[in-house]
Amino acid sequence: MIVSDSSPSAWLGLLDNAVLAWGLAACGLAQLSKLIVELIFYRRWRPAVLLETGGMPSSHSALVTGTAAGVGWEMGFDHSGFALAATVAFVVMYDASGIRRAAGFTAARVNLLPVETWPTPPEKQLKESLGHTRIEVLVGSLIGPAVALPGLVFVGSPLHLSQLLGMTLG
Repeated sequence: MIVSDSSPSAWLGLLDNAVLAWGLAACGLAQLSKLIVELIFYRRWRPAVLLETGGMPSSHSALVTGTAAGVGWEMGFDHSGFALAATVAFVVMYDASGIRRAAGFTAARVNLLPVETWPTPPEKQLKESLGHTRIEVLVGSLIGPAVALPGLVFVGSPLHLSQLLGMTLG
């Protein structure tokens, strides 16, 4: 029987996971940069892009490559844990630029069909922005290690950072 540990020390252990923290930071930065891309290239302020899938850059790619790079850094790039993380990253990125992108194209075509086509009209249109172009995946995959590796090397985990701040401030 597996018993989950919800004690405060278990939560502190999660905060001490620098690989997870920096992978998530890379994902967040990639998602935030979508707002900047929207401003620069489309000249519009659209905060909703922060909660959308698809677009430049791929935050999923940033998450999985940042995490994989962190696993490789901590465990060694010859470790089977890195092999697993890299494999998952490749599957996610392939899926984003292939299957999810194709599903978005299909949704766009379905949305063009006349309402009379359906026995019961759809309540809302299908989501079309699901996947990514290869360049969006590539840029996201570069953001991941670019954020995660310096974070691991120079900062460490959120717990370590809070301890350093605590010593510095008081």
